[in-house]
Amino acid sequence: MNSPVEEIIQKVVSIDRKASVAVYIQIAQQLIRALQEDLLPAGSNLPGTRQLSKLLQIHRNTAVAVYDELASQGWVEIIANKGTFVLEKKHPHPTNQLKAFVQSKQYPLETGFSFTQSPHVISPYEKANTTYTFNDGQTDIRLHTDGLYNRWYNTVLRRSTLHTKWNRFLFDKTSFLDAQLSNYLNLTRNLQITPKNVLVTRNTEMSLHLIAQLLLQPSDLVLVGNLSNFSANMVFSQAKATIKTIPVDAFGIDVEFIRRNFTKNSIRLLYCTPQRHYPTTVSLTSERRAQLLALANEYKFAIIEDDYDYDFQYDALATPPMASADTNGLIIYLGKAGQVLFPAFEAGFMVAPQNFINEAKNYYKMMDPQGDLMKEQILAEIIHEGEMHRQIKKKIVLYKAKRDTMCHALETHFGSLISFEKPKGGLAIFVQFNPIISLAKLAKEIQRYDVFLPGYLLYQTKNICGIRLGFGHLNTEEINHTIEMLRKAYDDLVTRNA
Repeated sequence: MNSPVEEIIQKVVSIDRKASVAVYIQIAQQLIRALQEDLLPAGSNLPGTRQLSKLLQIHRNTAVAVYDELASQGWVEIIANKGTFVLEKKHPHPTNQLKAFVQSKQYPLETGFSFTQSPHVISPYEKANTTYTFNDGQTDIRLHTDGLYNRWYNTVLRRSTLHTKWNRFLFDKTSFLDAQLSNYLNLTRNLQITPKNVLVTRNTEMSLHLIAQLLLQPSDLVLVGNLSNFSANMVFSQAKATIKTIPVDAFGIDVEFIRRNFTKNSIRLLYCTPQRHYPTTVSLTSERRAQLLALANEYKFAIIEDDYDYDFQYDALATPPMASADTNGLIIYLGKAGQVLFPAFEAGFMVAPQNFINEAKNYYKMMDPQGDLMKEQILAEIIHEGEMHRQIKKKIVLYKAKRDTMCHALETHFGSLISFEKPKGGLAIFVQFNPIISLAKLAKEIQRYDVFLPGYLLYQTKNICGIRLGFGHLNTEEINHTIEMLRKAYDDLVTRNA
C-alpha cells in the first residue's frame, strides 16, 4: 500500500500533457495548493524522486525539477541522503477573527480617494468576437518563422558580454542599438545623425508621451490635420493642449492655411505624417515640405514628423524625411524599427538634436529604467548583420501583392460607389464612399457576416465618409472574402434605408 503522503499526492495531482504549461510546473503548483491547505503538514517526508516518478508516471528528471521548484519557493527542504521535507509555512493562516472579517468583506468597487479621470485616455480599441477583422495597417505575424527568432534570441542570451552591458545599462547615455540605428537611418533616410541624436523607446506612443512631457504646457497650441492619428491626438489632449485642425488635400496638409490663420510665436507644435498622411495616405509634396520648414523657422514652432511606415515602399523610392533637410533643429523625427520582424522585436525611436534627446533620455530612464536590453541587443545585431535589409526586401514583395489584391477586390465589388488612391507604400488604403452612408451602421451590419470593423477606422464628417482599411494582416483569400462581405453589408444597409 502507498503511504498516506503518497496517497495525498496521487489524489491532488492531475497532469495535462497537452497543456502549454510544463509538467513539472503543473505538479509543483498542485502540490503547493495542497501545502497551503495543510493536506501535507510541516515535517512530512515526501517520496524520493524515483518513487515520485513511478507514482505519477513521469521521468525522474521531471520529479527532480518538481522538488527543485518547491525548494526554490521555500516550501520544502532537500537534505542530502535523507529526503525532502515540508517546511513550516511562511504565512500562517489568519486567526478566526481575521478570517471572519476578511470573508465578510468584498474588494471595493471604487477608490476611497479622488483622482483625475480623463476621457482622453479611454482606449478606442474594441474586442473583436468575429473570425475576420480590419485594422489600420498591421503586419502579418504568420509570415515569420519561429526558428529564425529563436536562434537570434538564444544567441544573444548565451553571450557573456550581455551581463556586463546589463550592469551598465542604467548609466549608458548611448547603446549598441543607438549606434547601429543611427547608421541605418543615415543610409536609408539620408540623415546625418550620431548615436547621441537617437532615443529608442518601446513604441511611438511612448515617444509622443515623452515629447508632450517636455514640450507642452496646458493651453499650448498644437496643430494637426483635420483627419489625423487618433493616438497622437489622445496624447496631446491628455497634456491639456489646445488642438486646432488644418485642412488636408491631395497634396498633404495646407501650409498656407497656417500662415493665413495663425501668428508668429502662437504655435507650439505641429504633428504631421508627410510620407503617408494618416489616415488618407496622401504624401506631402516637396514644395509644401519646404514651405513648412521655412514657416516653422519663421514662426518658431516644433514639428513632429511621424514616419510610421517608411520601410513599406512599393512603387518608387520613398521621399527622404523632412528631418533630412532640417538645418535649424526644428523637427523631432519619429519612426519604428523592425516592423518587418516579429512584433516582439519592434521598437520605436526618436531623432532630435542632442540637447533634447538628453533630456528625453532622463525622463525615459525614470519611466522605464530597466528597458528591454534583450530586444535592443537582438535588434542591433539584426541591423548590424544586414538581416534587417534582407527581411525588408523579402517582405516588401509579399505586402505589395496584398495591396494589389485589396485594390482589385475593392474595384471589383464596389466600382464607382467608392473612390481611393492606390498608395505607393504602407499597409492601408483610405476608401471614401459616394454617396455618403452611415459608417457606424455599416460596421454594425458587417458583424452579421462575421467581420469586425472597428470604430477607430471610421472617419465621418459632413463632407467625409471614409474608412482606413488595413490589408497587411490578411492573406489573399481573406482580403477577397472580407471585401465581399463589406459589399454585402453595404447592400443590406442601402436596402434598409431605401
